[in-house]
Amino acid sequence: MTPRGERALLQAAVAIVCIVPLMVSTLGIVRGAVWLQPAPATDLDSHFRYLSGIFLVMGIAFLTCIPAIESRTARFRLLGAMVVGGGLARLVSLAGVGVPSPGHVLGLGIELIVVPLLMLWQARVARRYRHAAAT
Repeated sequence: MTPRGERALLQAAVAIVCIVPLMVSTLGIVRGAVWLQPAPATDLDSHFRYLSGIFLVMGIAFLTCIPAIESRTARFRLLGAMVVGGGLARLVSLAGVGVPSPGHVLGLGIELIVVPLLMLWQARVARRYRHAAAT
């Protein structure tokens, strides 16, 4: 198989595999946890731990930006967009189901206020470092 053919095959496989998480995440945002019910406790625990694993890796990925934060713009923006996307989904829940507990409201503030501000600050630092290197 040629490199171009293998690339196309990989692209098709990734596109097909993306269908499930895109459908499930959209359903989760639109319907909340209701679509999981009646789910056995094992399914809810499995889903909760899966999401916790994703959050853990996101936190580690943010930490990897720290040593050279001025040059990690693409990674920082992707991670920030993931956090903001989660915050927007949480906002859908707040509007449709009601105000969650204080810890979740704090999370919403971090997701929709603090992280976007950090993203702007990181962009400013990166821009200043690029400008300083060019002069």
